[in-house]
Amino acid sequence: MRVSKLFGKTIREVPADADTISHQLLLRAGMISQLASGIYSYLPLGYRVLRKIEGIVRDEMNRAGGQELHMPVLQPLELWQQSGRAQSMGRVLFTLYDRREHALALGPTHEEVITHLASRYVKSYRDLPLLLYQIQTKFRDEPRPRGGLIRVREFAMKDLYSFDTDEAGLEISYQKMVQAYENIYRRCGLPVMLVEADSGAIGGKDSREFMAITESGEDEIIYCPDCRYAANMEKAVAVKGQIGGSEPLPVVEVATPGMGTIEEVAGYLGIPANRTLKAVFYVADGALVFAVIRGDLTINEVKLKNQLHATELRMATEAEVTGAGIVAGAASPVGLKGFRVVADDSVTTGTNFVAGANKPDTHLKNVNYPRDFTADIVADIATARAGDRCTRCGGTLRATRGIEVGHVFKLGTIYSAKFGASFIDEKGETRPTVMGCYGLGLGRLMAAVGEYNHDEKGIVWPLSIAPYHVYLCPLFREGSRVTEVAEKLYHELEAGGIEVIYDDREESAGVKFNDADLLGIPFRLTVSPRTLEKEGVELKKRTEKDAEIVKLTEVVTRLRGLISA
Repeated sequence: MRVSKLFGKTIREVPADADTISHQLLLRAGMISQLASGIYSYLPLGYRVLRKIEGIVRDEMNRAGGQELHMPVLQPLELWQQSGRAQSMGRVLFTLYDRREHALALGPTHEEVITHLASRYVKSYRDLPLLLYQIQTKFRDEPRPRGGLIRVREFAMKDLYSFDTDEAGLEISYQKMVQAYENIYRRCGLPVMLVEADSGAIGGKDSREFMAITESGEDEIIYCPDCRYAANMEKAVAVKGQIGGSEPLPVVEVATPGMGTIEEVAGYLGIPANRTLKAVFYVADGALVFAVIRGDLTINEVKLKNQLHATELRMATEAEVTGAGIVAGAASPVGLKGFRVVADDSVTTGTNFVAGANKPDTHLKNVNYPRDFTADIVADIATARAGDRCTRCGGTLRATRGIEVGHVFKLGTIYSAKFGASFIDEKGETRPTVMGCYGLGLGRLMAAVGEYNHDEKGIVWPLSIAPYHVYLCPLFREGSRVTEVAEKLYHELEAGGIEVIYDDREESAGVKFNDADLLGIPFRLTVSPRTLEKEGVELKKRTEKDAEIVKLTEVVTRLRGLISA
C-alpha cells in the first residue's frame, strides 16, 4: 500500500471530544471516523487491525473446538418476550416494526436465537457437548456512549455458546473458553485480570470479566493482593465488621436541630458514623423504594437493582420524596408504612443505632433490627472500597480501573428451559441442556490495546495485530538513487510476504517519521542518500530509540527473522 493512495489521513491536533487515549490516537491516525454518537466507520488501516484481531479470535475458538455459524441481527421480538428480556433489557434494546407491523429487535446478543436453534437440532446426549460461535454485528442503545470504541451502539462481537449435559460438562467448556480468552489476549499483547462480575441482563448464576488494567477504564476493580480475589465494583464484597454494643436499650427520641446528613448527626451526638443508619430513596420501575444501610457505608446500586429484580433504578428526586410525605434528613424505616424496604445486612452488625424519627430535626437513639423495624429484603447492597478487609483472607483490599475486554457466563438452564432446548439422556429421560455464553467485543479489544500500548507519539501496535509490519520511508533527493532503491525494496518486501506500507509522498523526514510513529507500525525502514552511501537502509523498531544500518541484500531476510521471532 502506498501512502499517497491510502484512504484516510493523519491529523496533528487532538480531537476536542475524544476523551480517552485510544480514541484520540485512533482518530488522529485515520483509523476510525465517527458518524454519530457511538457509531464509527473503520477506515482501511483500522479495519486491517480489526480483521487481524478477528483472525486471532477465530483461530482460538476453532482450536477450542468451536463451530462457526452466522445468526441474523434482525430478530422477532417474540423471542425476547419469551425469554423475559424484552423487559429486562429495557431501552438498550433497539426495536422496530416491519411493514406488516410485526415487532422486531436488533440483536444486542444472541442467547435467544442460539437456544431456539439448539431446540431444533440437539435431540440426544450424543449431540453434546457443543460449542457454537459467530462473529457478528450487535446493536445496543447505550445511554452514554464514550471512549471511542470502548462503549458504542454498533459493534463487532464474538459470541460463543456452549451446550452440555450437566454442570460438570459446563465447567469443562467454561475452562476451555477461559484458556482460549487468555490465549487471545496474550497474542494481542494485552495483559488482563480475571474478575468476578455481575451477570446483568444476560443472567445466569456465575460470570467473570477479563479486565485490561488502565487508568482510563470505566470499571472500578476491587482486588486483594494477598489472595488474588478480584471483582468488579458492581459485584465486590468486603468485611463490614461487627460494631458490637450493649444489650438493646429502649428507643429514645433526641432533638437534632438543623442536622440532615450522617456526618452532621454523628458529630452532633458525638458518635461514629457506623453507629447510625442511613436512609436513601430510589425509584425502581416507577415505585418508590426505601433503602437503609449503616451510616459509614454506601449503597451499591447494581446490587440493589438485582435484589429488586428491577429493569430501571434511579435515585428519587427531592420532590418525589417530599411528595410521599417523607421527611428528608430524618427518615428511617421505624414506623414507616407503605414502602418497600431493602436493608443492607450491615443493620444486623450492631445494636443501638441512631436513625431518623420521621419528623423534622429529630432522631431516634437505640434503634435495633428486627425489634424496631423490619425489611422486605435483607442482603448485601453495600459498595466495597479500597482499604476494606478481604472476606477471603482478611487482607487489605485495593482498587484499580480497567476496561472489560471479555465476559464469560455460566447460564445453566435459564434459556434452555424457556425455549425447550432439551435432550434425551442415557436413561431415556428428557433434560434441558446446560448452557454457557462467552462474549468478546473486537473493537473494544482494539481500543484496549491502544490504551495499554502507546507513548507520546502514538499507538504501539503489537506485531500480531499491526496494520502493516513495515513502514518504508524514503527520503527523496533529486539526483539520488532513493526512488529507484525504494521502489525495488517495496516490491521485494511484498514478494517476501512482508506487509509493507510505502510512504511515497514528497514530504519532509519529520512528517514521515511522525506519521510512522503515530500509525504504530512495528518497523521503520528509511532509505536516504546517507544510508545508500553504505549500500544499506536504516532499520528502527517502533519500541526502541536507536536504529541500525542493514545491507540492502539482507533487508528481507532480516525482517523475516524479526517477524517470525
